[in-house]
Amino acid sequence: MGRQQQIVGERIRKLKELRENEINPFPAIANKKQTCLECLKSKIGTKVKTAGRLMTKRDLGKIAFSILRDGTGDIQIVLQDGKTPDEKKKFFKKFLDSGDFVGVTGKIFKTKTSHLSILVEDINILSKSILPLPEKFHGLKGEEDKFRQRYLDILMNPDVKEMFVKKSKFWNAIRNFLLDKSFLEVETPVLENSAGGASATPFVTHHNALNTDVYLRISMGELWQKKLMVAGYEKTFELGRQFRNEGMDMEHLQDYTQMEFYWGYANYKDGMKLVEEMYKKVAKEVFGTLKFNNQKYKVDLGKKWEIYDYEKTIEKTTGLNIYSASEKEIKKKLAELKIEYDPKVDKWRLVDVLWKYCRKKLAGPGFLVGQPVEISPLAKRMPEDTRKVEQFQVILGGSEIGNGYSELNDPIDQEERFEKQMELKKAGDTEAQDHDKGFVEALKYGMPPTCGFGVSERLFGFLMGKPLRECVIFPLMKPDKN
Repeated sequence: MGRQQQIVGERIRKLKELRENEINPFPAIANKKQTCLECLKSKIGTKVKTAGRLMTKRDLGKIAFSILRDGTGDIQIVLQDGKTPDEKKKFFKKFLDSGDFVGVTGKIFKTKTSHLSILVEDINILSKSILPLPEKFHGLKGEEDKFRQRYLDILMNPDVKEMFVKKSKFWNAIRNFLLDKSFLEVETPVLENSAGGASATPFVTHHNALNTDVYLRISMGELWQKKLMVAGYEKTFELGRQFRNEGMDMEHLQDYTQMEFYWGYANYKDGMKLVEEMYKKVAKEVFGTLKFNNQKYKVDLGKKWEIYDYEKTIEKTTGLNIYSASEKEIKKKLAELKIEYDPKVDKWRLVDVLWKYCRKKLAGPGFLVGQPVEISPLAKRMPEDTRKVEQFQVILGGSEIGNGYSELNDPIDQEERFEKQMELKKAGDTEAQDHDKGFVEALKYGMPPTCGFGVSERLFGFLMGKPLRECVIFPLMKPDKN
């Protein structure tokens, strides 16, 4: 029998003995009055009643120590001969293990080493743990273990726990920024009849009651929010989960959190100003700095933000002009650069693959502008160059971390672009957009000039300096076959 099995067997024996002694090892009532942090802030001699998990257990005979942890922090508890009732010391030694949840009553005091602690007068079981906690230096080592047992990763690693506290503050900072700017938070459908608002491969499911296939949304209600602009709202945003049935890497997941806002009577230049202000405010509020490092670049959000032109940047980096180069020439350049691509997609999808290679060389902070209309079917054309659209993408550390544009509100132009997208879809492009006739109909009633913008939790991953998957509290995993 292995060590782990021995420990589990012993704990199950204790569990059985507790029940035989008519002690409930999983009571519903804790009667907790103070948190561990509140106990630490209490005056010497104060009587406290707290609860938490025993993280350690040291029995030195006449005195025993444990670290008690709750959601606010750790405090030491001490059981001592002559000061802690004998039956409570015996109960502690006989039945309790590290990992157990307990309720503790006692007084705040300082040990001989000036360690602020609780001198235990009463201790009772709240939840008996059967599996032992991983050891600090010999526990969760592999990435798979950490993600599958994220609860243990958070419990044993304060930095991981703090990261998810920061993530909550991050999204709240974005929400509060927009609310302060008089944006209205809205909720739009997660299940849709057509996958619209972005170029991505959707997840498909079946709606039994309506007997029809539906899609999990691939955008944060883009077409719905623009219908709200038609309805008369001028500033809306939504924050929630969206889903794309695509590959996984440092910057991409299949389900993730996204925020999108729509701002009536504004254009992409107005959006750029607002987004720069929002990024700076959120970074400062959550991280306390505007200077960040990722694996390749040092980025200072406080410096002047650059403007990168899509056409000129690609030409400068690769020597190709995207408008004069043929599809064959682009494929040749991709092969030279050893960049993988799908040979079935059209010229403009290939151009976008080429752009992503060029993007990795830009540190930022800055905005990419001048994207071709063929890869942005929902953006308004530039009046000075109708081959391009009024779009902006935030560039930070070689990545695109936020995307916005002056929304297309010409229903005739929009319908023609949707028809072109459907041709691409029929030719095998799974990321091409559907023809949303309901949205075109809404535009025919009239939508004001509007700026839309979206940012995902990729921004949080960049600010943390970590791969996106590490920043998800419970990332999706293959089923455990063990």
